[in-house]
Amino acid sequence: MELKVDVVPKAQGVYVVQPAGSLNSSTFAILDKEVDAILATSPNLLVLDLERLEYLSSAGLRVILKAREALKKKGGRLVFMNLQPQIRKVFDIVSALPSMQIFKSLEELDDYLDVMQKKVKSGAAPDA
Repeated sequence: MELKVDVVPKAQGVYVVQPAGSLNSSTFAILDKEVDAILATSPNLLVLDLERLEYLSSAGLRVILKAREALKKKGGRLVFMNLQPQIRKVFDIVSALPSMQIFKSLEELDDYLDVMQKKVKSGAAPDA
């Protein structure tokens, strides 16, 4: 199965990446190229919407973890939403996914981001 990747800019410095299909040793370079292009813009937030991702191999996982580290070094964040059960299991196996960074929908993510921004504006420390 092939991989298709849609990139949706949501706001200044915020991108939603939607891979669809199989992310494996034959297709990981497709996502890697898209993520590298986004990272070159120094985004604040990269959202991986994995609703249409059907399979994730270690090669695909490396792309995701590499993106997370690159964002972290630049002060950005990587969050996930719409994980299919089999994809969540991959992350569970490698203990690579903090539960605070998984969202069921874009609306839930927007609500979370709204709360965090209000906390910052009020002078309170935002949750990680």
